[in-house]
Amino acid sequence: MSRRTRGSDRPTDRGTDGPRTPAPDTGDARTGRRGPVVAALMLGMALAALDSTIIATAVPQIVGDLGGFAVFSWLFSGYLLAVTVTLPVYGKLSDTFGRKPILITGIVLFLAGSLACAAAWSMASLIAFRILQGLGGGALQGTVQTIAADLYPMKERPKIQAKLSGVWATSAVAGPALGGLLAAYADWRWIFLVNLPVGAVALWLIGRHFTEPRRAADRGGGPAGRPRVDWPGALAIFACGGLLLTALVQGGVAWAWLSAPSLLLFAGSVVCAAATVLIERRAAEPIIPGWVWRRRTISAVNLALGALGLLMVAPTVFLPTYAQSVLGLGPIAAGFVLSVMTLSWPVSAALSSHVYNRLGIRNCALLGIGAAGLILLAFPLLPYPGAAWQPALIMLALGAALGLFQLPLIIGVQSSVGYAERGTATASILFCRQVGQSVGAALFGAVANTTLKDRLADAPADIRPGLPGDLDAVSHALEHAGTLTAHATDYLRRAVATTVGHVYLGAATAAALAVLALLLLAPRRFPVHAEARTAEAEPGGK
Repeated sequence: MSRRTRGSDRPTDRGTDGPRTPAPDTGDARTGRRGPVVAALMLGMALAALDSTIIATAVPQIVGDLGGFAVFSWLFSGYLLAVTVTLPVYGKLSDTFGRKPILITGIVLFLAGSLACAAAWSMASLIAFRILQGLGGGALQGTVQTIAADLYPMKERPKIQAKLSGVWATSAVAGPALGGLLAAYADWRWIFLVNLPVGAVALWLIGRHFTEPRRAADRGGGPAGRPRVDWPGALAIFACGGLLLTALVQGGVAWAWLSAPSLLLFAGSVVCAAATVLIERRAAEPIIPGWVWRRRTISAVNLALGALGLLMVAPTVFLPTYAQSVLGLGPIAAGFVLSVMTLSWPVSAALSSHVYNRLGIRNCALLGIGAAGLILLAFPLLPYPGAAWQPALIMLALGAALGLFQLPLIIGVQSSVGYAERGTATASILFCRQVGQSVGAALFGAVANTTLKDRLADAPADIRPGLPGDLDAVSHALEHAGTLTAHATDYLRRAVATTVGHVYLGAATAAALAVLALLLLAPRRFPVHAEARTAEAEPGGK
């Protein structure tokens, strides 16, 4: 008989809607030499995080060398697209074939893409090679998180996941500074070449020191025990995600939201989504199984972390603009205002186990996201022009709140499934967070542009002629304020402050949506899979 955990809608030892696989022998993975493997995971996480932001400050040098200013935004969009649409595919493949081959494949693809990017001869070739990098980055993000959960029992997971969160946050924030230094004092191609030795070390450590636990006989139901791969489902997910993310990323930038390209892309994504559902329902081993959304625990966390992705657009995209345009800080100082969040986030995440062991995972996450919502609401109340320590203090508090929110939810999902489902479950929540970021960038970009246009339209008649028309142009004008009168400069700074304040209000709304998802869908007590209970009782899991 299956034991049920109160508040859960599925058995704790096996799911009636998921594959039934005997618990693998996890002892060799936990009692082996975890140090080198953890080092490899941290290196892999650093690679994936750095390359999402490192190009930002090197764009002028890249465009000056290769041209292609009209399409350079695809250096970011192409990488993001490839990472996002491959996350669920790699998650399922890691459950089917094991973590090690998928992680090695991801590192190899990432390094091949890095080498090709360094040798790019045109903007089109660089974009294509960035997409190749992203195909490897998708494997790195999801598989690293899954292996970390495999290696450590539930009680120890906060420490390793906090380390990975710290590496991700530090690398993502340090990326622009490192990219700018390499572009200014070496050559922009070194941005990609520095990945090679780091990736090579990670590849060697994984190949030499990581031994996966013995799995039950290859599951998947194919002839002679061969696993089945749902390639039609994978292609449908690629198509659906690619069309949707392209519409979100390019809408309002390359073309108007209600233009023919946007409408065609959104319509195509709806058609592909319907086709994906039909294909996945009929597949023997679907890439995105139905249980990902039927289980309250996973569906609630998917929606909550999707809201987190949306929320994070406010500090990561708009705070640097606020720091430079309103406070008058330089790029390095503006980066510091944002980076203080990376100091409190991993510390809070590491300590979160003390909170959720007392309050429960759901209540801990509610405490964190509730506090985050209040902190975000405080941002529009900052005095104008204010001092740099004020938004920095808000970011410090926000990092502490989000550390209590994200990590317990990831650990809760990973502990609610067995080894054979953990890759798929982990990839689903990371996928939703990435999609949330894309939706947030489009939504808050529209909010910012609308607010700024209204403020510019209401400008006094004596300064209205010649005012820039969008946020980027306003930021550029404020960087070269000598061309503006003191009155115009002050008005534009106030307009930017109001604009970013509205974005933060939108981020607080996203926090409220996360609260609703957890209250309405998440069980009061997160279920713990029988494998996790067994691992805690083993000597290696104590």
